[in-house]
Amino acid sequence: MNAAVPILMYHSISHRPTRETRDLSVSPEAFADQLELLGERGFTPLTTAALGAIWRTPGRPLPGKPVLITFDDGYEGVHRHGLPVLAKHGFASTLFVSTGWLRGEHDTGGGLDLMLDWDQVRELASAGTEIGGHSHTHPELDQLDDDDLWFELLRCREIVTDELGIRPVSFAYPYGYSSRRVRRTVRGAGFAQSLAVNNGLARRTQGPYALKRVTVRRSTGIEEFERLVEGRAITRNFAKDAALTKGYAVVRRARQARRKAIRTRV
Repeated sequence: MNAAVPILMYHSISHRPTRETRDLSVSPEAFADQLELLGERGFTPLTTAALGAIWRTPGRPLPGKPVLITFDDGYEGVHRHGLPVLAKHGFASTLFVSTGWLRGEHDTGGGLDLMLDWDQVRELASAGTEIGGHSHTHPELDQLDDDDLWFELLRCREIVTDELGIRPVSFAYPYGYSSRRVRRTVRGAGFAQSLAVNNGLARRTQGPYALKRVTVRRSTGIEEFERLVEGRAITRNFAKDAALTKGYAVVRRARQARRKAIRTRV
């Protein structure tokens, strides 16, 4: 059986997102409405780890109308605005953190908006949110050499394990980029499953290291959201999301270049 599962990809939840995060953010009101719809339509949210475990177990069925609620990067609004709504409905979710973006001793200064701190991450984990890896500094992994690629994955895994006492088993590729080499290395780093983007429904036949997701953005109205989770509004979103992803990568490279120039002058 090749059941299709919508894996929703969120980023920031904010009333006033930054220019860099606006398109890939949602308002708190929209997020609340979207989760209300999932509840009304009888969806069963799973963590990424739970989905992976089901698909690795022959004969183990999925629950009725499964869905995954995932967040990338680690924006503070996931705790401020997202956690109360998740708790209200008793919904599971997965947060993929870029460990070098979160506030605290590991912060490399790359975050594009106000980021979570580790106490907030621990609160999310205690409330049932799976914490997965999203690299250390959010680079384009397929552009790294082998040493830097291993560093990004192992440093991320190490920090999450040290901070939470639980080793992360799920990963999401920054910018949705991967390659055969990247997927092989993610597996070698100890992650059991990983998510891409590709704006499609996830299926077991995609393999555990290339599961598709659908993007929820600021312009996603409630009717379009309903079509997304029902799998009826996928293809027309792809072109715009590809452009957004490329634009997001340009922003990151520009910021990295400015920081490098500042360090050089100092």
